[in-house]
Amino acid sequence: MTAILRLESRKLLRGTLTLTGLLVLLSAFFLVVFPSIQEEAALFEEIYPEYMLELLGIEELHTIEGFLGGYIFPFVWILLAGIYFAYVSAGLISRDVRTRRMDLTLSNPVSRESVVVQKIAALWVPLVALNVGMFAALLAGVVLLGESIDPVSLTMVHALGVPYLLVCAGIGIVFSVVFDRVETAQAAALGLVFVCWLVDGLSHMNPDFEWVGDLTPSRYYDPTAILVHEEYALGDAGILLAGFLVLLGVAILVFTRRDI
Repeated sequence: MTAILRLESRKLLRGTLTLTGLLVLLSAFFLVVFPSIQEEAALFEEIYPEYMLELLGIEELHTIEGFLGGYIFPFVWILLAGIYFAYVSAGLISRDVRTRRMDLTLSNPVSRESVVVQKIAALWVPLVALNVGMFAALLAGVVLLGESIDPVSLTMVHALGVPYLLVCAGIGIVFSVVFDRVETAQAAALGLVFVCWLVDGLSHMNPDFEWVGDLTPSRYYDPTAILVHEEYALGDAGILLAGFLVLLGVAILVFTRRDI
């Protein structure tokens, strides 16, 4: 009953280690430049336009909490990790359909619903590795810089980021069952995640269109609020989880009805 889950988990291991290593190195690079940015934080906020600060969620950049929430997490977690989850999940079904491996899978006593659920469940590998790797790297980096950060807030910013990544994965799995071509599904998934991130930030420019940002998943995950103000928006996390379940349900419905 869990053969697909085990197989997909093993397949994701190498890519997960590569992604975690790259994001840890990128975060380390950001942390190295923190002291210089800390000195010029006021000038930074004066030079950059307000919409750019809104896009990045920058607030109290001179503190390590503000730096992590407004500089590292918007790029490393919301954008890059979100794109990765959408990209990987977009190939989970479409690749097997394209290579005709799905015919062999479904010739066994396994339902289509189980196939989708087990494949998306295999994303526990990058979820765990990314959270553990980034948490350890950021905590170590903060200590090496001679700064201090509340470990509870750091834990919560990772934990509350999981529902956001699941929504990105949900977007990918929907495209994976809709499109036969792997490249099309992956391009559409990562493109949509990027556009949502961009729309969320730019919607703050005009109050009349701020409601558009409410339709994007990144609106419900605010690292700056978590780290700087210790605001743990559990309700927003619940909305993201509900959104993921809806996307997963749509993917299952489409896949069970389509002819492969």
